[in-house]
Amino acid sequence: MVRAVGFVDLHSHVLPGLDDGSPDRETSLTMLRGLRALGFDTVCATPHQKTGQFLPSLEAIRAAHVEIVGLLAGAGVALTVPLAAENMWDSTLYERMQTGAIPSYDDGAAFLVEFTPAHLPVGLGQHIFDLRRRGKLPVIAHPERYQPLWSAPDQVLSLRANCALVVDLAALAGYHGRREGKAARGYVEQGLAHAVASDVHSPADLRGAAEGVAWIKKRLGPAALVRLLDENPRRILAGEHPET
Repeated sequence: MVRAVGFVDLHSHVLPGLDDGSPDRETSLTMLRGLRALGFDTVCATPHQKTGQFLPSLEAIRAAHVEIVGLLAGAGVALTVPLAAENMWDSTLYERMQTGAIPSYDDGAAFLVEFTPAHLPVGLGQHIFDLRRRGKLPVIAHPERYQPLWSAPDQVLSLRANCALVVDLAALAGYHGRREGKAARGYVEQGLAHAVASDVHSPADLRGAAEGVAWIKKRLGPAALVRLLDENPRRILAGEHPET
């Protein structure tokens, strides 16, 4: 008997009015219904935390989250929506690393982080070592965007040994640029990516997510879908590195 697969989305911008994602509750509901139709039963809400651009308060995030959970229940949409954040590696995150107050998946060990595409943070390896020693699991959003990694396979291997790498589904279908698409497909085909996610900001992004799912199924088969969108994401939500 084949086990039914319910996908887990580790990266989305579905909470209304917080960042460059959904502007209102109606758009949020459209996005979430679309993800449910793609096979997701869990969609993590990860609004940006980015100094000087998108830094909604915890109170605002929680209020938007409560609103959306209630909206889904009222609309009969069967989705679980864990709360987290997409943390830019900047001064705000650095301060939170010192105090242990990093916004994480349901206040657990794993937290989503992004970097500036053109530059990786100075001392990244030591910071990651310290975070892992303290029981934290960095989950790196869209590693295919980080230009220094394109010609540094050893650094990719080092990062994936200590972090979870989560490729954007739309990048697999070529939506985020030629070089980014090549890197995304390479990470997935070579087994370097631990998971994939939608990173939806609008209903229009659902198409790229759907094409990414189709690409994995055609190129790598159903077992890869289970690994990248079900098994590994659930381990990450539990605070476990997928390969430990």
